[in-house]
Amino acid sequence: MKMSEIKRLLKYSLNYKWWFTVGSVMMVLMVCLELIGPLIIMTVLDDHIRLGAGNINVEAVFLLLAVYAFIKLFHAVAAYFAQIILQSTGAKVVQSIRHQVFEHIQRLPIRYFDNLPAGKVVARITNDTESMLEFFTYVLPMFLVNGLTMLAITVAIFIVNIYAGMIMLIFVPVILLWIILYRKYSNEYNHLKRERNSDMNAAINESINGMTTIQVFNRERQIESEFKKLNDEYRESATKLVKLNGITGDNLASGMQSFVFALMVIVFSLAFLSPSEALTVGTMYLLVDYITRFFNPLYEIVGQIEIFEQARVAAVKVFEMIDEEEEVDDDGHMNHFHGDIHFKNVSFFYKEGHLVLKDIDLNVGRGETIGLVGHTGSGKSSIINLLMRFYDPTDGRILFSGKDTKEINKKDLRKHISIVLQDPFIYAGTLLYNIRLNNENISRESAEQALMEVGGRELMEKLDGGLDTYLPERGATLSLGERQLISFARALAFDPKVLVLDEATSNVDSETEQMIQHAMKVVSRKRTTFIIAHRLSTIQHADQIIILEEGNIIERGSHQKLMEIKGVYAEMFNVQVSDKSMLNA
Repeated sequence: MKMSEIKRLLKYSLNYKWWFTVGSVMMVLMVCLELIGPLIIMTVLDDHIRLGAGNINVEAVFLLLAVYAFIKLFHAVAAYFAQIILQSTGAKVVQSIRHQVFEHIQRLPIRYFDNLPAGKVVARITNDTESMLEFFTYVLPMFLVNGLTMLAITVAIFIVNIYAGMIMLIFVPVILLWIILYRKYSNEYNHLKRERNSDMNAAINESINGMTTIQVFNRERQIESEFKKLNDEYRESATKLVKLNGITGDNLASGMQSFVFALMVIVFSLAFLSPSEALTVGTMYLLVDYITRFFNPLYEIVGQIEIFEQARVAAVKVFEMIDEEEEVDDDGHMNHFHGDIHFKNVSFFYKEGHLVLKDIDLNVGRGETIGLVGHTGSGKSSIINLLMRFYDPTDGRILFSGKDTKEINKKDLRKHISIVLQDPFIYAGTLLYNIRLNNENISRESAEQALMEVGGRELMEKLDGGLDTYLPERGATLSLGERQLISFARALAFDPKVLVLDEATSNVDSETEQMIQHAMKVVSRKRTTFIIAHRLSTIQHADQIIILEEGNIIERGSHQKLMEIKGVYAEMFNVQVSDKSMLNA
């Protein structure tokens, strides 16, 4: 796999290029100061200590040692500021990437999430960006300083002794070949490791959300077995990486260092045979010190290659998500929308060749209530998805006050629509936040009034903090009816022209149903309302009741008209009335 993702990753740093430049300059200064130290020690050994007792210039030695101490101090200061600048700047880069990913997923079409587990999305934004953070804050600075150190040492050794320099150059292609082979094999292991990490995140998220179902049906062992399989595959890929690092890691670098020292001994020995080329003690010290310093960075680079590869694979995953095509929005605005809607010969499919709606023609007047009835898969939810512009029709048109929805900005369209789901989502936050969703245009007083109007006085009295009461995620401490009331209050507070009620009264007791029906009447008053209902008693008042079957409208009309024709609707209604009578008996 190409390194294009790393190049793309580095482009993000251009927004902070001055800080990276300052940090890099500090790194170069740090490397220079580090290499000057051994030169001073060589000078002390060759120009002073070698002269023997009585001939040593003590003042010069102490002066050189004082310079050496100051250099080490400045080296420490440069290293400190270089690390602080580069790591903090790297953190800012990853912060911007993380924000971009989160912002991007808000604009992805709903269909993108249809087959993508939430845990994988979480892994992209958290785990993968964290790996990228390690690249910027540790791996990149470490590669920079160690690369500079190895280059500077190679040049310095060439200047000191050309033969020693040639020996060092021998290992450059060896190191490059090692990196190429390592990446070839580690890429597959790292890719699988990241995939299984994402899968485990998805499995954990799914298990937590479905814990009630898992425990009720005694599926703990099966879920545990599925998770164990993912965990085992993760461990296997991690183990392969450990083995690969064991073969090509520190052992390889240590072996090369030993071989270099062996060659250097030969060079030293041959040099001593010729007095004119004999190496001084200081020069020998310098070469040994530089060679050691050459391989220490190599050890660090070897140790960080795995982190580098993890960051690269993580970048691939993150960029794949960033490259997903965002929901295309239109420039058109609705200057006048009165609530009248026309589905004009609308057909639609999620998967080509499998129509879920077939030639739907439906006129909805301003303020009318439409009941949508049908078995699972009949097309009720698809109509709502098209209404909200989560999808667009495959054929036909949907008109809002005569204007095609495809020509209307999605945000502009959706601000006229509110929805109450079968199991409304409650966010972790205050009751006030859950009603107005942090929309400052909705005042505290308006939010409270909306809750009161839908029958939430008892709920307000129950909560000690009133609107400021903190609610846990998904409203775990509230009943379904109470969550529905909050959802109705939310819809009323946003004051839409179109209201969608999706199975709002299913799976509730009769007392809660009466409470919800009261809220439905309040919220739907003078609004165009679409109601998806299993309990047909909730749509008897509807202006039109649409019976769907396999994507076709097979019956339509008022409750009274449909009962008179004694068709599918009448049969369904009579069955429900009969079942209710049996339950009450």
